[in-house]
Amino acid sequence: MPNPTTPQRPTRFGAFIAPYHGINGNPTLQIRRDLDLVAHLDDLGYEEAWIGEHHSAGYETIASPELFIAAAAEKTRRIRFGTGVNSLPYHHPLVLADRIVQLDHQSRGRIMLGAGPGQLASDAFMMGIDPMKQRSMMAEALAAITALLRGETVTAKTDWFTLDEARLHLAPYQPHGIEIACASTVSPSGSVQAGTHGLSLLSLAASDPNGFEALAGNWDIYAKTSADHGHTPNRDNWRLVVPMHLADTEEEARRQAEYGVLHLVRYIEGLSGMTMPWGSTATEAIRQWTTDGFPTFGVAMIGTPDDAIARIEAMAEKSGGFGTLLLLDLPIAEPAAKRRSYELFAEYVVPHFTGANRPREASMAWANANSGKFIGALRQAVEAAFAQHHGTDD
Repeated sequence: MPNPTTPQRPTRFGAFIAPYHGINGNPTLQIRRDLDLVAHLDDLGYEEAWIGEHHSAGYETIASPELFIAAAAEKTRRIRFGTGVNSLPYHHPLVLADRIVQLDHQSRGRIMLGAGPGQLASDAFMMGIDPMKQRSMMAEALAAITALLRGETVTAKTDWFTLDEARLHLAPYQPHGIEIACASTVSPSGSVQAGTHGLSLLSLAASDPNGFEALAGNWDIYAKTSADHGHTPNRDNWRLVVPMHLADTEEEARRQAEYGVLHLVRYIEGLSGMTMPWGSTATEAIRQWTTDGFPTFGVAMIGTPDDAIARIEAMAEKSGGFGTLLLLDLPIAEPAAKRRSYELFAEYVVPHFTGANRPREASMAWANANSGKFIGALRQAVEAAFAQHHGTDD
């Protein structure tokens, strides 16, 4: 039996694909590579892929995660898809719920709804949405969407949407419905919303120094809010997002990451209107990113599979345990090197946490412990065979 005081280690793994792409590349090819990457993740056994929604600033190029997921679902067999995340203030609740249920049927039940207030202020300004109201708007929309997805008839009126005996004309594909995950960063607002409605928790800033420190506190708030509203919190439904890039050696991983790290620096500078003092060279940027971290992206783990295991173990200890780790997909390495990073993670990191090789290790240990007996029996059998053979010849 596992020790109940040991923090839960993740046993499911996936990717969080915002996506991020440098604005000097071909956007058509970038989207096609993202689709091919998801198919590759499916082949490698990753359980989840979360696809973002953004409308400005040029780097995060997917405006409709539903459109992307519909195409990706046709190229894959088993991987589950999440909208990572739908910005609820940008959508009428009934229309968004309808789209998600249709997508759930098209993918035969492989859909999760990720919910958030919207990350980029530039998106909100283009739609005339006051960023100060986005969290309250999200709360209003989330209450309506969760009720609609449960099959309820909803009547509600706010200052930005109206529902008049609204209902879905399709039920979700599977009887247990559609999993909803609420985005959380550093503040407790996401944890409160997730706990209020009994939803999963999606911690996007788990590698940010402030977000990392807030993990345990945000879980405590989530657990208390869940209990206050009659829900049972489950760490297995908690997802943490972290940037990682792996290679066979740390030196190789850091060299590969220098290929595209300045794309991220330019993105940060473009959003903030400031010049980053550590952004003049790729080497300086890598050093900053792996020590103090980048705004938006947090502290990256750039190294080997063993380094990745150590980082995940530390995250489990700090958080108290969680169920799924999502790798933040970034354009820091050439496409082939990025694919290889996912392959190394699947080959060497995933089995450490799933225990896939424990029976094999136990079998080898048993064989080694009894090797004297086995080798002796084999030697006797060989000698007996020789004796029988020679006796037949005589």
